Amino acid sequence: MHFAKGHGTGNDFVLLPDPDGETELTAELAAVLCARHFGLGADGVLHVVRSAKHPDSIRYADDAEWFMDYRNADGSVAEMCGNGVRVFARYLTSYGLVDAARFPVATRAGLVTVEVGPSEVSVEMARPRVGAGSAARLGERDYAGTTADVGNPHLVCQVEDVSTVDLSEPPILDATMFPQSANVEFVSGAEALPGVDLHLRMRVYERGSAETLSCGTGACAVAAVGLHLAGREAGTVAVDLPGGRLTIAVDAEHCVLTGPALIVATGDALV
Repeated sequence: MHFAKGHGTGNDFVLLPDPDGETELTAELAAVLCARHFGLGADGVLHVVRSAKHPDSIRYADDAEWFMDYRNADGSVAEMCGNGVRVFARYLTSYGLVDAARFPVATRAGLVTVEVGPSEVSVEMARPRVGAGSAARLGERDYAGTTADVGNPHLVCQVEDVSTVDLSEPPILDATMFPQSANVEFVSGAEALPGVDLHLRMRVYERGSAETLSCGTGACAVAAVGLHLAGREAGTVAVDLPGGRLTIAVDAEHCVLTGPALIVATGDALV
């Protein structure tokens, strides 16, 4: 089985090129490929398939040639992955499957537009929907947070210092509010940066993948919630994660996530 390996700010993925949808990306296959010690190792799998060739995306076939069929490291299906779709776009252009710099990609959360540059890739999504308050429990402590929908569910929790949060175990969430669980972001402020409205630090516990070095949709959720709490309708936010920096521009309707995305290897997996 041919594969590629890529990452966006340390959020790493196995890519399975399968234009005609001849391989079923099962939960078991995704978990085997993502296993750090017994497989290729990754936070998730990006199944590269034409929209017309996958039952979950055929409705998008007239609008986007390619569908990002995505599973987390534990094999569970995710609606959207911000870093994943940027790496997906880098693969499509690097290997001649798309010859445009700007093009649409179908995801389970709907259509998004990507723009591929020499070092960075941007993805334009709908503006995250900031919702109600909730909390995440870690150990004996509850962390108050704000919900956000970025095509997938998030809970953004403000803390004094993200480095002090213990993410060795999954946060416990309100199951009535998050029946499918959620990604949980812990965020604290950072020094002012020129050219941005907010500068934040973030760590994340991703459902189905545990703590990761970066989460694109999580950074978008953090940006939207941060602007909301600051009383701003729009703005540009720099988010520093363990794997690097992402920049998010939010306006009345859209959210544009920008950062590096690289393909680092190709090969054949014996699975």
